[in-house]
Amino acid sequence: MDLNTITAVAHPQTRTQLPVWTAGDAWLAGGTWLFSEPQTHLRRLIDLTDLRWPALTITEGHLSIAATCTIAELDGLAGPPDWLAVPLINQCCRAFLASFKIWKTATIGGNLCMSLPAGPMISLTSALDGVCTIWKAGGGEQTIPVVDFVTGNQRNRLTSGDLLRQIDIPIAALKRRTAFRQISLAPVGRSAALLIGSLDPDGTLTLTVTASTVRPIQLLFRKTPDASALRDAIAQQITDDLYHTDIHGQPLWRQHMTLRLAEEIRRELLGATP
Repeated sequence: MDLNTITAVAHPQTRTQLPVWTAGDAWLAGGTWLFSEPQTHLRRLIDLTDLRWPALTITEGHLSIAATCTIAELDGLAGPPDWLAVPLINQCCRAFLASFKIWKTATIGGNLCMSLPAGPMISLTSALDGVCTIWKAGGGEQTIPVVDFVTGNQRNRLTSGDLLRQIDIPIAALKRRTAFRQISLAPVGRSAALLIGSLDPDGTLTLTVTASTVRPIQLLFRKTPDASALRDAIAQQITDDLYHTDIHGQPLWRQHMTLRLAEEIRRELLGATP
């Protein structure tokens, strides 16, 4: 869609060249949502592509994902054999309600900043203990865990002029065993519930609930839970008001599927019997 109210496009190449944020500005990375509907309040786009951030950087302690990294670039990541969680990346990429053409343009940062409950990159990065680095509009940086970055349906911790720079995934998180469950009302539809479980070598089970809830919810079990303990923990930590509702699923059904998928994950990771 044409954005016919835009009168200027800035192309900064360094952080110091980022223009002062004013009303009517918008960051432009992939633009898959930005160009999908009228944006009559916008006057200027600030194109981030000329900043040329490396899409993926592997250090001794982290996998750093640039906010401008595309879904296709992340999906193509081939980690070492001990990165047991790598299949989770491919599973979450395929949870998108998007074609392979969109994959080549849509960005990881865009998915987080849209902060939709069904955002699969939110599911992935929160489940792997991702931490957002935010360039503050007034200067300096702020780091926030992804699980705390998204605060509700299309709500997050960004303030006017803030820019999401990257998401850092600890290498230790990539070495966990994981289990993935996702369900939609339609065979190829928006996620109504997307749950990810991970198991640490010390036996700690982490369950991350997304899509069925308005924001990511993470439950930690230091001791192996049985089915009853898991169900009780979900009931206590995910109150009725946290379940999302829209045409893709009503809260009661999403709650039911959350409980069912969580138990499936528990059985898979712990080798438990029904």
